[in-house]
Amino acid sequence: MTQSAVKSSPACAETSLSNYFAKDHPDEKKWDDCVHCGMCLESCPTYEITGQEQHSPRGRVHLIKSVAEGKIALNESFSDPVFACLDCRACTTACPADVDVGGLIEEARGQIRQAMPLKGWKGNVSKLFLQGLFPHENRLNTVGSLIRFYQKSGLQTTIRKTGMMKVMPKHLVEMEAIMPKVNKPVRKKYKKDQVLKAKGESKAEVAFMTGCIMDVMFSEINEATINVLRRNGNDVTIPEKQTCCGALHVHAGDRETGKKLAKQNIAAFETSEKIILNSAGCGCMMKEYKELFKDDQEWYDRAEAFSAKVEDISKYLYDTGYEIPKSELNTKITYHDACHLAHGQGVREQPRDILLHIPGVEMIHMPNADRCCGSAGIYNITNPEMAGEVLESKMANVPEDVEMISMGNPGCMLQMAMGVKKYGKNQKVVHTVQLLDWAYQKEDQEAKQ
Repeated sequence: MTQSAVKSSPACAETSLSNYFAKDHPDEKKWDDCVHCGMCLESCPTYEITGQEQHSPRGRVHLIKSVAEGKIALNESFSDPVFACLDCRACTTACPADVDVGGLIEEARGQIRQAMPLKGWKGNVSKLFLQGLFPHENRLNTVGSLIRFYQKSGLQTTIRKTGMMKVMPKHLVEMEAIMPKVNKPVRKKYKKDQVLKAKGESKAEVAFMTGCIMDVMFSEINEATINVLRRNGNDVTIPEKQTCCGALHVHAGDRETGKKLAKQNIAAFETSEKIILNSAGCGCMMKEYKELFKDDQEWYDRAEAFSAKVEDISKYLYDTGYEIPKSELNTKITYHDACHLAHGQGVREQPRDILLHIPGVEMIHMPNADRCCGSAGIYNITNPEMAGEVLESKMANVPEDVEMISMGNPGCMLQMAMGVKKYGKNQKVVHTVQLLDWAYQKEDQEAKQ
């Protein structure tokens, strides 16, 4: 009996994909077009490093299909290559048939976590962060306040001088060393559901997704985003009921929590006409919300309508028009394509256009600019060795004579900042929207003189 014949029989629904669970299993339509041609191989960072077929896109697709055919089980041998994937989506860009490997990987991870839940300290840590912290704004703000105290009180300096950091794992020490200065989140700065009026004539009203970690660790980028939107004729609202986008949860295989967060965000932004983000990972996840609701038509439709309104800040500015700054920044920069912006959302030229229109900015091309940096959500924490090798390859492509590296994703910013420190470079890592905001600020300052 063919697989399609089995699937058509309700009585066999639970065994239609053999060794997968009936609920939320990988979609066989996503692997149907894969002919294992190998066009994806050169695009895959993990295959480049290991040279192993199971760590290539076509190898992973074959494994995912083999579980459906009952040839292999949901076990460690299957789990390792699936969770070793960076989910960078470069393979889909390279694939002539547009096989959605990233979607298959995320669905397979959900199956693995059903069959093999994390236990012990790994399970406790995962539950603490994914369920106990990221979805809760107040708890995140408390953590942010503690980090601000750690940085401003002198405690950070003292701990570094005493060498206490040496007891921590090496990759966590490296991450602490490049931790950005934490400021007050924009969601605490502005009143709930306040409309931040455009500076000048109002052209549109947009809703701003602040993100969870983004607003705690990179609030200055959120502030810059709001400033730029208002500068370009947009009234900005920050819906109160928004929450974490759920990307980290889905990447980790916790699809149920991802669905809960998706539903909350869909409801929070239901009346918004346009939803603006400055985080590539969040934007990609929110554009793919419907993938979480394949078996729920009502929420599938609502998710599809929601995703159509989601837009990265660079694309929105490019599409609607933005004011060209008059003041010069006079700096040499290069641009790194965040995977979930370039491969996930197809946004490549728009941020480059913005950078090239800032007076005094000289942009130098980075070879393999859309190659993953190794951040991949929390991949640099869960897979530090592989992430480190990917980062080393990435930093080798950074032009020597640039002063800044621009990008559109917070995870990339942390990872690249770690690379700058580790490999003796002195470039400043910045978000694209920050550069535009700095140019506007300089123009305003010069006008007052």
